[in-house]
Amino acid sequence: MLSSMNWVLLSFIIVLGGGLLLSEGASSSRPPVIKVGAIFGLNTMYGETANIAFKAAEEDVNSDPSFLGGSKLRILMNDAKRSGFLSIMGALQFMETDVVAIIGPQTSIMAHVLSHLANELTVPMLSFTALDPTLSPLQFPFFVQTAPSDLFLMRAIAEMITYYGWSDVVALYNDDDNSRNGVTALGDELEERRCKISYKAVLPLDVVITSPVEIIEELIKIRGMESRVIVVNTFPNTGKMIFKEAERLGMMEKGYVWIATTWLSSVLDSNLPLDTKLVNGVLTLRLHTPDSRKKRDFAARWKNKLSNNKTIGLNVYGLYAYDTVWIIARAVKTLLEAGGNLSFSNDAKLGSLKGEALNLSALSRFDQGSQLLDYIVHTKMSGLTGPVQFHPDRSMLQPSYDIINLVDDRVHQIGYWSNYSGLSIVPPESFYSKPPNRSSSNQHLNSVTWPGGTSVTPRGWIFRNNGRRLRIGVPDRASFKDFVSRVNGSSNKVQGYCIDVFEAAVKLLSYPVPHEFIFFGDGLTNPNYNELVNKVTTGVDFDAVVGDIAIVTKRTRIVDFTQPYIESGLVVVAPVTRLNENPWAFLRPFTLPMWAVTASFFVIVGAAIWILEHRINDEFRGPPRRQIITILWFTFSTMFFSHRETTVSTLGRMVLLIWLFVVLIITSSYTASLTSILTVQQLNSPIKGVDTLISSTGRIGFQVGSFAENYMTDELNIASSRLVPLASPEEYANALQNGTVAAIVDERPYIDLFLSDYCKFAIRGQEFTRCGWGFAFPRDSPLAVDMSTAILGLSETGELQKIHDRWLSKSNCSSPHGSQSGDSEQLNVHSFWGMFLVVGIACLVALFIHFFKIIRDFCKDTPEVVVEEAIPSPKSSRLTKLQTFLAFVDEKEEETKRRLKRKRNNDHSMNANSIISRTASRRPI
Repeated sequence: MLSSMNWVLLSFIIVLGGGLLLSEGASSSRPPVIKVGAIFGLNTMYGETANIAFKAAEEDVNSDPSFLGGSKLRILMNDAKRSGFLSIMGALQFMETDVVAIIGPQTSIMAHVLSHLANELTVPMLSFTALDPTLSPLQFPFFVQTAPSDLFLMRAIAEMITYYGWSDVVALYNDDDNSRNGVTALGDELEERRCKISYKAVLPLDVVITSPVEIIEELIKIRGMESRVIVVNTFPNTGKMIFKEAERLGMMEKGYVWIATTWLSSVLDSNLPLDTKLVNGVLTLRLHTPDSRKKRDFAARWKNKLSNNKTIGLNVYGLYAYDTVWIIARAVKTLLEAGGNLSFSNDAKLGSLKGEALNLSALSRFDQGSQLLDYIVHTKMSGLTGPVQFHPDRSMLQPSYDIINLVDDRVHQIGYWSNYSGLSIVPPESFYSKPPNRSSSNQHLNSVTWPGGTSVTPRGWIFRNNGRRLRIGVPDRASFKDFVSRVNGSSNKVQGYCIDVFEAAVKLLSYPVPHEFIFFGDGLTNPNYNELVNKVTTGVDFDAVVGDIAIVTKRTRIVDFTQPYIESGLVVVAPVTRLNENPWAFLRPFTLPMWAVTASFFVIVGAAIWILEHRINDEFRGPPRRQIITILWFTFSTMFFSHRETTVSTLGRMVLLIWLFVVLIITSSYTASLTSILTVQQLNSPIKGVDTLISSTGRIGFQVGSFAENYMTDELNIASSRLVPLASPEEYANALQNGTVAAIVDERPYIDLFLSDYCKFAIRGQEFTRCGWGFAFPRDSPLAVDMSTAILGLSETGELQKIHDRWLSKSNCSSPHGSQSGDSEQLNVHSFWGMFLVVGIACLVALFIHFFKIIRDFCKDTPEVVVEEAIPSPKSSRLTKLQTFLAFVDEKEEETKRRLKRKRNNDHSMNANSIISRTASRRPI
């Protein structure tokens, strides 16, 4: 549609112009004059500034005749007079006079139109004022922005809004391409930072707006809105009217934030008439140009000579105008030095168009336009604006802005923004040699004086329809009234844990929050909380909801919740019996097998000690009854003391030490387990947690109005026929006691309060959901953010815990057991089998050594024993030998030693007598 309109306008102009203008055709490679067209409204701030800068740049380029090889640069100025039609005519005239490039147009509207002409005739078009972010080089390849696109301006504003902690803004702009598309870019940048434009106030075009009526209507709308952060993206004439009417409407007072785009800083730098009292406290931005000697010299030249004593001052666009001329001049110089020609020819497409009195062959096509464009976008130079260079996407190198605060007729610079380092209080060029750091801790701006003269950063919003109390919906509960309840049947007085938390958080806010409580429900049954939350979304019934509102997924999709002020989650509560309420509770640390094995090893160790000590220790001899008592006393006493008065053999001592070590470990484990049993309630119930509850067939109770019902049916797939609605703690207790339900599923705060009065029930298992309770506000409500901060403050100061203790920390049970989740751990044989094995091996080794020694001594003593026993019973048998061996084993070791000694002495005497006899027999008679 736009292209068709361009061709209609083009045809109309050709008809008006009449006649046939022939192209100059191909020219020499070094023409005497190189023409560059410029399309600006000379009666505008930008046009007047640009005209002076163009003449200065032209003079400087031509001051060196060798720069263009003898050619002269000539800037042809076309006064568009803020008219789109005249802008089109000027562009067509330039195409007829063989210009190598066009500087302009001044506005983005005409840039969109004339770029089609530049594309067709391959004439580069450069602009430093038409900075619409949508002027893409892909769509308009011959259009080049020689100043940073407004995309970066809007990015800077978005980061300022984030820096000050505001969440939404109002955009006030003219309905033209540049303003509209800039605001669209601002919305995109804010959305990336979880902020938004809450309202777009659209004004007529700057060139047609003559009355403040439309401005006043929009400002009145804005005054009745929540947001107090207003971004003004307009032109100078409209902008000055906006601030004049805003001041008259009382919108330049404390609490407002005004951010003006670069138009306001340009008005101030240009010394144009402006009542600075109207913009006191306003923030504005200016394209940043590094300080340099070249820039200072040009500013002095501007003041003393170039402006011809006019009132127009040098603004940043004058610097960009000067540099734009030099960009073209350097590109032409490179083209000529590379052997290129500056030639023009007829466009075949235009020549084929036929119509009555219509001949478009007068328009020339620049043959070297594409080559010159390539040299332009590859320009590298140091200009008045700093380093000049284009990125591959044709955006300018290192875009940055000064951030200015207007205070009492003074321009106070509070910092800078650059696309490289973000917000800073030092010039951005100091960061370019360092790695980029965009962390929030590295973003800084100096203090600001805001509208109304305050230095305190405005919160950026107020309550809509200020003066009306905030309507707070609260559930009219029939049970668990410690959380929320009426005060003595009052219609609007509320008390409870949730209410105290809300009121304490409101007191921490830096501004008053007038509010009133409105009950939801009849007070006879607990209301449906999903319906209550839905009331917030309409904005008709409630502005917020305060109470025991669980933060669940379904609700977060329609409202904004504050930071949770109490942790919650679904738990299972069931009847339990306390296992340590019997006289035999001391036996529970060990399982039955553990008791049996331990007792057996006492006997085994005792028997081993008796065997080892029977033959050498008098304490282990005597009547059988005495020996049994000695064994039992000896083995059991190892748990308490060592046998200092009793002599024990080496083997016996080894067994006793190992057994003592095992006994000490078993005793300590028993003591620890018994202590746990006696100090902590140990509970028993067939319901161990949510898993056993799901797999069972028992019925399950839930609180009326709670989200637990939907959760169990939707998430746990529990049949709704198993669910039983219950309304109060009394119904909970009755249903659990009479078996109506096997267990109850409810949120942890309710269950904790229930268990403080009913001690025969307990929580089984762990919480199987994780959530919390919060206060509900409409989506994107800034009050939700401030209340969340206040709740965190309550938590940090301990006030939140004090409120909890005041309402919920009570118990009528002597030993509350609501937090117990399972049965105790008993000690079993598997935990100690290794130690029992060591004791058994020690006993076996000791017995083996002992019996080896006995058998050895018995073998030495056998002949004598046999001789002695042969007198009364000459018959020898196996039974006799066994009895003899057992008697030998039972004999005290000292007797055996004496007999063996006597035997050795007898043997020695017999040997001596034998020797004497043999000696005597050998004597001669």
